Amino acid sequence: MTLLLVEDDALLAETLTETLRLQGHEVCCLDDGSAAHERLAVPGHGLALVLLDLNLPGCGGLEVLEALRAHDRATPVLILTARGAVEDRVRGLDLGADDYLAKPFALDELEARVRALLRRRSPAAALTAGPLTLDIRQQRFTLEGEPLTLPPREQRLLACLMQHAGTPVDKARLAEEAFQGDALGDNAIEVYVHRLRKRLAGSAVALRTVRGLGYLLEAE
Repeated sequence: MTLLLVEDDALLAETLTETLRLQGHEVCCLDDGSAAHERLAVPGHGLALVLLDLNLPGCGGLEVLEALRAHDRATPVLILTARGAVEDRVRGLDLGADDYLAKPFALDELEARVRALLRRRSPAAALTAGPLTLDIRQQRFTLEGEPLTLPPREQRLLACLMQHAGTPVDKARLAEEAFQGDALGDNAIEVYVHRLRKRLAGSAVALRTVRGLGYLLEAE
């Protein structure tokens, strides 16, 4: 798979390029927003994923993203930004970004986010986390070979956590990805997480709280 990295920090770009290549990806690296705009302007660009900085020379990352989404809604975009303002992240997600990482970030987390986005782009027939399995086509869960029957909102939350298995997911991302704007009470996600923990109790799958980072689903 060919990934496009748009990053004007030369040292960071070199590090990320090497990291991604070690994961088996081809990487095209650009350091200018205008060059990225041109590279992504034509349908059929052949890229599996775009890693996009926001603060770029030429034209900004948000402009690049907006132009891409005008003709391509499918290619995943992971925003990389040093900007701390929530508005920048919200604007990026509103324009169609699939995920974001705020600098500085751990390379392990970057690799996990890339894997998750690529899985979403080419979904498998099933997701697994140890003995927990989701048949994506049938939307059916099994735990240790037995059916796991869940109410609709718990299904959506568990499916989202399985997509990010091994990586902490915060409440904001869960609300965005699992519930897509549905009205939720302040503590709704906590209630659903509590219920899922009870359903998974005694199995080899754990749903943990990682302080400051969110909820982590992992096989023990």
